[in-house]
Amino acid sequence: MTNEFAAAYQSECGPGGPYGALRNSHQSEGLAGGRYGALKTAHLDTVTSSRMIIGPDWSPFSRACPRPPGPDARGNYRIRSMPVRTRADADILDPAVLEDIVSGQLRLGARQALELYHRMPIQELGRLADARCRHLHGDRLRTYVIDRNINYTNVCTARCTFCAFRRDGHEDDAYTLEYDELLEKIGELVAIGGTQILMQGGMNPHLPLRWYLELLGEIKSRYPRVHVHAFSPPELVEFVRFFDPPGEGLEEKLRWVMRQLMAAGLDSVPGGGGEIFAPAVRRKIGLGKCDAEAWLTTMRVAHELGMHTSATMMFGHLEGIADRIHHLDLVRRWQDRSIADFAAEGGGRYVAFISWPFQRQNTPLGRCREWGADDPGELDETFPGDVVARLDGTGDKRDHPLFGRRVRLAGSTAYLRTQAISRLYLDNVYSIGASWVTMGPHIGQVALHYGANDMGSVMMEENVVSAAGTTYCLNEPMLCRLIRDAGFLPAQRDNEYMLLKVHADADAPDLRVDDWSALRAQRLHVESAPEPASPVELTVEATGDPC
Repeated sequence: MTNEFAAAYQSECGPGGPYGALRNSHQSEGLAGGRYGALKTAHLDTVTSSRMIIGPDWSPFSRACPRPPGPDARGNYRIRSMPVRTRADADILDPAVLEDIVSGQLRLGARQALELYHRMPIQELGRLADARCRHLHGDRLRTYVIDRNINYTNVCTARCTFCAFRRDGHEDDAYTLEYDELLEKIGELVAIGGTQILMQGGMNPHLPLRWYLELLGEIKSRYPRVHVHAFSPPELVEFVRFFDPPGEGLEEKLRWVMRQLMAAGLDSVPGGGGEIFAPAVRRKIGLGKCDAEAWLTTMRVAHELGMHTSATMMFGHLEGIADRIHHLDLVRRWQDRSIADFAAEGGGRYVAFISWPFQRQNTPLGRCREWGADDPGELDETFPGDVVARLDGTGDKRDHPLFGRRVRLAGSTAYLRTQAISRLYLDNVYSIGASWVTMGPHIGQVALHYGANDMGSVMMEENVVSAAGTTYCLNEPMLCRLIRDAGFLPAQRDNEYMLLKVHADADAPDLRVDDWSALRAQRLHVESAPEPASPVELTVEATGDPC
């Protein structure tokens, strides 16, 4: 350990440094040599991917304690790039090939992923994704976080056809939260042991940059230890348009805006607005929202500036299966670039990927007819989205006359298949999150055996998905019970996947509950409730772009 590193480590992570208390709390919980030491070893020693190896005494993504410039005497604390083998001609159903993919020795190709999706029995696909997850995260622990999803405004310039949440601003239920309301919500989170807020909203043209900077300042002044995970790429791209910052081109302008937000208190960027990257689909569903290039560029700038981010995908609507694979491929390619360009200097990366099916209630897109619902004979034909979709994203809407007029909703089987493929494909992304918010608690629990290592957050409040008819609500005891009943130990984490508590004894939140019925009766807080819409024939179309 060099003197420079030792000094930096001591100032930041020593007993008197800002992270010393956190390290001490980990010691007292037994996560670094106490009775849970074996669990810590199982969890952290297996934090590997086909791109890197990380020393056993480090959080997989922590920037709080700087890394030494080279390995110590034991060879720890070093990130070293590893060659990634690809075999596009390999038989993807060959057990030896699959074993190499599970162990991270072989990278799954796009065409191979598509073949796996269509040809492998779902139980076997789940087994492979679970094996890959265990290779990365061990057999013992599965995690969750205590945060609150705060939607600070529903006023939005975009007209996404899958959204039931947005308002123009003149409606009776249009809103922008006052600072005091936001701070009260955070106070309620802190009171139950929360560590993070996920703060996103509509793209509101009436809010100046000063509003955001002062809001972040108020949050950090009142709650300095709460991690602020806020402002998705579409919001940040619109900030550039609204605020006209200095700089040449999108990257420079984004960099300027993000630096202002980071200085005020922004800690990381959520992956909202990913939807589907394929242009033919995105132009249909995301009217007024940034394209894939701008979304990915925004995240790359965040990584360059040292912020970690997540990536998301919303599927089960117009897209073909190849569009889902193309989406995963772009995440993986841009992640490769971020790791190669920024990791050695402490840059950020995608730390998690979460996918979920489209929720149709109360949305314009939901009024499209479901493929095969009225005419079962359609199920013998190829879905329009599959006709249009290309693995390279070059699909053309003109390839099928019903593209944009029919949806193929994703149920539990399609969700689990898609999540399993994401775990096998995203070999450079640490965490895969289960989407119990849309799929329900028990499918979320099953997802822990289909590649997911994380159950996400307790749900105090949610307004976007709930506006489309989904209002599943779980608190910490219920989340812990789902994880434990799936065969794992529940562990609370923070945004960087550092373990805060491992619930192995009788004092665990779920093991203290005597009457589960009382917990199930609790309701989700929702900011607004839109009126339901009636089904109609609809062509999802951008203005001036006829089918």
